[in-house]
Amino acid sequence: QVQLAESGGGLVQTGGSLRLSCAASGRSFGSYTMGWFRQAPGKEREFVAVISWIGSVTYYADSVKGRFAISRDTAKNTLYLQMNSLKPEDTAVYYCAAERGMYVTSPVPAAAFGSWGQGTQVTVSS
Repeated sequence: QVQLAESGGGLVQTGGSLRLSCAASGRSFGSYTMGWFRQAPGKEREFVAVISWIGSVTYYADSVKGRFAISRDTAKNTLYLQMNSLKPEDTAVYYCAAERGMYVTSPVPAAAFGSWGQGTQVTVSS
């Protein structure tokens, strides 16, 4: 299993931007499908974005489409989430997740991922 560590969260005003990073341990980062999820207080963890291990195919939640961009740098074993035009409803703890060799054709449920980071807080003030 891969070990994951998120960073880059913080406090930002409405309309601002943040870039989250997720550093992965291990030598097989390129064979993992990676995802971002978020969980707001009192709510269930929800899908944000996913990038497949082959072809780097991406899918996004409708709520972030056009504002967020998921990417990966295999040479650095790092996953990114660029978040633009942030809204107060984006406030949550953001988690990265990994699953080796998983093929994706649509947004993926959290239960499909076996490895998770500890999360990083994103707070968007109005």
